[in-house]
Amino acid sequence: MDTPVTTFSESPDDPFAVRRSASAVLDDTGRVVGWSERAEALLGYSPEEVLGRAARDLLLDPRDEDVVMAAVAAGVSAGGWFGVIPVRDRDGARVEVGCRARAVVRPGSRVEWFLVSAPAEQVIQWETDRSVLDGMFRRSPIGLAVLAPDLSLLRVNRAIARFGGLPAEHYRGMRTGDFVVDRDTALVESGLRRVLATGEPLIFTEQPCHLRHDPHTERFVSVSAFRMQDASGSILGVTELVEDVTDRYRARRRLALLNEAGARIGTTLDVEATARELAEVAVPDLADCASVDLLEPVTRGEEPDHEPSAAVRRTAVRSVSPETPPVMFPVGHTLHFPPEAPQARCLAERRPVLEPVLEFSPAWSTLDPAKAERVREPGVHSLIVVPLVARGLVLGVVSLWRWRRPEPFEEDDLTLAEEFAARAAVSIDNARRYTQQQHAAVALQRSLLPREVPEHHAVETARLYRPADTTSGVGGDWFDVLPLSGLRVALVVGDVVGRGIHAAATMGRLRTAVHTLAHLDLPPDEVLSHLDDLVDRLAAEQEASDENSPQIVGATCLYAVYDPVHGRCALARAGHPPPAVVTPDGRVDFPDLPAGPPLGLGGLPFEATEWDLPEGSLLILYTDGLLAAWRRDLDEGLALFRAALSDPARSLDDTCKAVEDALLPESPRDDIALLAARTRRLAEHQVATWELPAEPTAAAEARKLAAAQLHDWGLEEMALTTELIVSELITNAYRYSSGPATLRLIRDHHLICEVSDTSSTSPHLRHAATTDEGGRGLFLIAQLTTRWGTRYVRNGKTIWAEQPVESGATGVGSA
Repeated sequence: MDTPVTTFSESPDDPFAVRRSASAVLDDTGRVVGWSERAEALLGYSPEEVLGRAARDLLLDPRDEDVVMAAVAAGVSAGGWFGVIPVRDRDGARVEVGCRARAVVRPGSRVEWFLVSAPAEQVIQWETDRSVLDGMFRRSPIGLAVLAPDLSLLRVNRAIARFGGLPAEHYRGMRTGDFVVDRDTALVESGLRRVLATGEPLIFTEQPCHLRHDPHTERFVSVSAFRMQDASGSILGVTELVEDVTDRYRARRRLALLNEAGARIGTTLDVEATARELAEVAVPDLADCASVDLLEPVTRGEEPDHEPSAAVRRTAVRSVSPETPPVMFPVGHTLHFPPEAPQARCLAERRPVLEPVLEFSPAWSTLDPAKAERVREPGVHSLIVVPLVARGLVLGVVSLWRWRRPEPFEEDDLTLAEEFAARAAVSIDNARRYTQQQHAAVALQRSLLPREVPEHHAVETARLYRPADTTSGVGGDWFDVLPLSGLRVALVVGDVVGRGIHAAATMGRLRTAVHTLAHLDLPPDEVLSHLDDLVDRLAAEQEASDENSPQIVGATCLYAVYDPVHGRCALARAGHPPPAVVTPDGRVDFPDLPAGPPLGLGGLPFEATEWDLPEGSLLILYTDGLLAAWRRDLDEGLALFRAALSDPARSLDDTCKAVEDALLPESPRDDIALLAARTRRLAEHQVATWELPAEPTAAAEARKLAAAQLHDWGLEEMALTTELIVSELITNAYRYSSGPATLRLIRDHHLICEVSDTSSTSPHLRHAATTDEGGRGLFLIAQLTTRWGTRYVRNGKTIWAEQPVESGATGVGSA
């Protein structure tokens, strides 16, 4: 059987390749006995000119004799020589050539010298390349491995040997999986096979690397690889360069974590949310578990206590596993750290605490055995505690734990944790201060709103008020139910433009003004006109006093007055959404009222509209945040609103709840106020009205009519007082008015006496002297009634007075 012959193509870079090098043969006397064509090309001598001649005479320049003879002596002594020597070409020029000499023994013990030569620059370059290759294997700090096509190792350099923990000569024939764990080996070999298959190099690919002799230490390596081929294109294997970049990877990862912390921590002005963001950034890239404990006042937005032993509240916990370790307290738990605990030392000294190995920590020895076992059970072995300090205030601590990652915390981890804590502390303090201001604003807002909707006999009322979420700030929405004379009632809803304490304070001023204007019994359009003037004045005052403070932009308002005697409602609005009206049969309408300009524009008139409301109708007043809460299309919002109001028979509280469920998100971005009123009508027998001529006998006639009506109502005990009141009011009307007067008695929980005339002169109290014959009428009325007043109508005025009716009297709508 023939033995196979393996052939290798010569490297095109080898200066001594047969097809490139010049060759010559010298006998034992130094005469040239062989000369190649390449030698002729290199030095210019033809074979006829050199064969048989002494090389020393032909090729040696006398100036170089010492150098050349020293090389000859070295070659004779060693049986061969390699180096660069100077020779003389055919033109007499001195030429340096690389020469490789080897002694060859001929029959008869004759020695001949076989010489192979090439231009010196080619030899020097080749030697430099060989030196680089030798350096890569012997001195390079970057790992170098040469692998066969089957990915078995052919050779590794000393860096790989140190990395793998074995001498370099032991690696031949081994595979990567013999010293690298399986999951990392699969990643490496898949990349090398791809290089072998495609010829595309692998460049600086980073991946984890766990060695079998130290599997718990995580390293990161940068892998580059290229395919090896001979001159004919046959694949010889793959060369792999491996660099340990663990420190660089961790530094880059820390920088990435800092950037991530800057982007993720402090996205809201919420203390608890910011604490959760801190814990989420730290886990799992830095720690296996993180807990954030804040001093209790901080969670309420208050200034923190300075006592190290102060109570803290667990505000956030984050773990790599679904269940936190049993040593962890849950979120919301209030605790006191014992003095020996790392957290207590951290709070007291305002310095971070690093416990690389918890079992060797001084605090470990102070733990009771049960708690120590709870810590030991999940394998918790390393701890970092960092204080949360901002603007000189200690807000709390963040604790970082490791139990799944075997590496203990080190100084670099502590530095990163301090960066996290510093960023989070500023955000938490900002959130705390915002919470403090928000609480103050909410307290102001609540103090300016009615705590309860007052009961009124003309309407049944209910309200819905939802403040905006904490990030939006308090608003200026308000509502009111104001009793008026004649058993009428005013229903008011308004909204100040803007947000914050400024808007809440403006709302309080407007609400106070509405109360005052309602007490004057002005019609709705006049009330809005006076409010418009007030907003103008407030804006002008503020602009003149402080140009940097938020300016009053304006407000909207809807003012309605309902009269249960006639069942009529008068409304006017200033840039406010129209009300919803639900009739007893369930029809829902949004009356097309004159819009009117928002308050604060000035100079534009307001227009009031009146219409009849059947008893049991619903009048729904609301602010614009109701329909805009979900940012829906307006038509869609109105459709949902109609559906929520479509059942007039249910209670008003249930109606408000239905509107809330249908239209409001969990955290609206704007305040929402809604006032619902169900109308009542006064029974005909509860009202008595007479028109009296302007005659001297009008007062006597009025007393007689009032006495008879009180007898019919069973209120004879109130007759004497009522006759006196009626007499005084009619007498004033006769004295100061030129036309007839109208007397009206209304019986409810109060007995209301009203006298209307055509005069617009306002009555006022006087303190009459003892000698005066008159001037005591209104003074007597003020003494005999609970309240009295004047309201103006289009054709005159009405003076009214109220007296309480004893219990047992019938109410509105009763027979």
